[in-house]
Amino acid sequence: MEILKSEYIIPQMKKTSPFDLNDCILLLDDGRYFFGKGFGHKGNYLGEICFNTSITGYQEILTDPSYYNQIITFTFPHIGIVGSNKFDYESEKIYASACIINNEITPPSNHRSEISFEKWLIKNKKACITGIDTRILTKDIRDSGSSNCLIHFPKGKVEELNTLKTILEKFPKMEGCDLATKVSTKKIYSWKNRKKKYLTQKNIKKKFIAVIDFGIKNNILNILESIKYDLVVFPCNYPVKEILSMAPKGIFLSNGPGDPKAIYKKYKSSFDLLKNIEVPIFGICLGHQILSLMFGALTKKMHHGHRGANHPIKNHGNDSVEITVQNHGFVVSKSKLPKNIIITHSSLFDDSIAGIKIKGKPFFSVQYHPESSPGPQDSRYLFNEFMDLIK
Repeated sequence: MEILKSEYIIPQMKKTSPFDLNDCILLLDDGRYFFGKGFGHKGNYLGEICFNTSITGYQEILTDPSYYNQIITFTFPHIGIVGSNKFDYESEKIYASACIINNEITPPSNHRSEISFEKWLIKNKKACITGIDTRILTKDIRDSGSSNCLIHFPKGKVEELNTLKTILEKFPKMEGCDLATKVSTKKIYSWKNRKKKYLTQKNIKKKFIAVIDFGIKNNILNILESIKYDLVVFPCNYPVKEILSMAPKGIFLSNGPGDPKAIYKKYKSSFDLLKNIEVPIFGICLGHQILSLMFGALTKKMHHGHRGANHPIKNHGNDSVEITVQNHGFVVSKSKLPKNIIITHSSLFDDSIAGIKIKGKPFFSVQYHPESSPGPQDSRYLFNEFMDLIK
């Protein structure tokens, strides 16, 4: 793969142009661009570029709402090998903007496959660019940090480079963006037997767990379903006062995309009502960050984030190591951490906070994904701890 300088002009291409052999362009916000081959639905795709080191579960990853407004660089080269099916969705559609792959799409070779990866992309009106040296790109993200990018997969005429740059420049940075409100459910629903059923407030039974949806994954709900109470999922902007008036047995704060400070600031007066309850609270990922902000912690944008299925964390409670699934670009800061927030888990990659509990309260949260879909199940016990707290 050749990395071309930003001065190289894409339009008026002659037959000797690299674009004759490729039909897709990846443009970075520093002006560099890459030629590749596109698959899926043609169009322009914008997002924050990131990389994921998982070797399995591309369907679960792409349908995770936490990847909203992100373009994923897969470090594993054989994407498409298991096709796609109706069982491995983490939500009802692909939420990632697009993806970047080294090799061309691998034909499906799995008995569970229902349609090919390319047809699945087309069905969801998404695309990927292939033929990119993802090793170089991953090293660049690791060294330079997160940035926005654009994939140009033209339906007809190739846009001029300056036009693409202008489009990219107008795309907002992740910091300051409330994306959770955009992906959260708009209606209340119950979750039972891996299916949702829309409800009105008057239809909610007395004994239930309230799930506040910032972009929840299906497998979290599947595991929570083993709790003896019903699961009721609320939009993230649903008034907490009304949720508490229904006397839930527990509160779950889900994962989700965007800047935690942005959504917390928008609904602070509502979220802060949770601080004074005695009902157990369990938070994952963005939910972990919201819980931390409620009790006075700070959050910050990470250099390039943690995304993969092999991230080691240390459990300070029993001095053990757990291999975890992670997907986050923000983290709770250790700076000025309030004394009522106790660190329970830490990343063994960079010593960042991976889990907390609130002193004197049945509240705890983790930065990673114990539902492990896909990935190791070392941390599934956290769901049992939540169940044990619920009376």
